[in-house]
Amino acid sequence: MNIQWYPGHMTKTRRQIQADLKLVDLVVEVIDARIPLSSRNPDIDALVGEKPRLIILNRADQADPEISRAWSAYFKERGCTAVTVDSKTGKGVHQLAAAARQTLRSQIDAWREKGQVGRPVRAMVVGVPNVGKSTLINKVAGRKSAKAGDRPGVTRGKQWVNVDHGLDLLDTPGILWPKFEDEATGLHLAFTGAVKDEVMDGEGLACALAELLNRRYPGALEERYHITAQPEDPGYVLLEKCARKRGFLIAGGKADTERMASILLDEYRGGKLGRFTLELPSESAQRGESVHG
Repeated sequence: MNIQWYPGHMTKTRRQIQADLKLVDLVVEVIDARIPLSSRNPDIDALVGEKPRLIILNRADQADPEISRAWSAYFKERGCTAVTVDSKTGKGVHQLAAAARQTLRSQIDAWREKGQVGRPVRAMVVGVPNVGKSTLINKVAGRKSAKAGDRPGVTRGKQWVNVDHGLDLLDTPGILWPKFEDEATGLHLAFTGAVKDEVMDGEGLACALAELLNRRYPGALEERYHITAQPEDPGYVLLEKCARKRGFLIAGGKADTERMASILLDEYRGGKLGRFTLELPSESAQRGESVHG
């Protein structure tokens, strides 16, 4: 499945991030705890350079808790502070301000020596579309400050949000990159809704998701849809089994796999299937991942 989506506003966002970097002391990179590799934009490393980085593993409520702990350790080993949060319920968001100051502790000490006591830390929040940046900012600030939406491309313009006396956050629109180097990255981003559904083949996407879940979390589809799944079942067969079990049939008694595809994607994104992480830290080397703390 060839997934390429790079609207014109992405180029504008890149330029905006580059220009605004000089205004901030820290970059807060929000990634999706379900797909920590695929939801890290490789362009951000190039754009941000040596600027200190804090990584937020968002949507932790939908991710496998054990694997989330492994990812936190992975980033820590590479000199990067990582905080696990669920920005919808607010669990873990209180750690952000303290983690930001901890990441910049030597810089804050230097400010204090220069007499700049009380100078707030200014941080830019970056990430791919639909990763929950605006929801996180609203939760941290305790009010509806940043525009939030569950569709990619909602955030527009420059938005500064004062979190407390010691932290100001700059929200930025979500940014993808021009070309996904491997198919898995594109698929994983599409599973979680970071790529607009309008440019996707929903049925093909749901087949790929069903196959991946059946392989990584055997029993998950059986439990939710009351089917009998074999390890070697291709995605379309799984989708067909689920459709029939739900009674989704069309003319001639055929399974309505299109309708089932939509249901499967919605239920996965809504966390109704369970807590799944689709990528492991051990896979980072083969995907060419790098982290700069």
